[in-house]
Amino acid sequence: MKNNEKTNSKTIATNRRAKFDYFLEDEIEAGLVLVGSEVKSLRDSRASLAQSFISIDKRGEAWLEGSTIAGYSFANSFKHDSARKRKLLLHKRQLEKLSQKLSVKGYTLVPLRLYFNDEGIVKLAFAPGQGKKEFDKRRVIREEEDKREAQRAMRLKNLKRTVRA
Repeated sequence: MKNNEKTNSKTIATNRRAKFDYFLEDEIEAGLVLVGSEVKSLRDSRASLAQSFISIDKRGEAWLEGSTIAGYSFANSFKHDSARKRKLLLHKRQLEKLSQKLSVKGYTLVPLRLYFNDEGIVKLAFAPGQGKKEFDKRRVIREEEDKREAQRAMRLKNLKRTVRA
């Protein structure tokens, strides 16, 4: 088995619009500071990364903002705020590189997916990205439609060939 393969990772939530809205660079993995009821809720896959982003504050700490982890129904007095900011666990060098990347105009840190790794620890995969303009998004849609149309034409051509034989 290769080292870079993820065998038992369970995806909790994905940010589907990230690849459509941003030109993404290399993916980075970080841990999250969570409370117990949040982890229980994540085991039920009750989270959303839509409209979420990562910010770095003045003290050099990275925070996940805008994500929601639904409340856990069996947590009595230890319920958590579903829309609170969550601290990301990163090395100091990683934070320095990310803050340099964010100083360039147009760059942001985009959360891609939230998952449990092989050891059962909650991880967040994110990437630095630059926002796409409207014409870039239209070009991506046009390319996907052209690719689908070509596949459809090839499939029809193969069907006609098999029907004649």
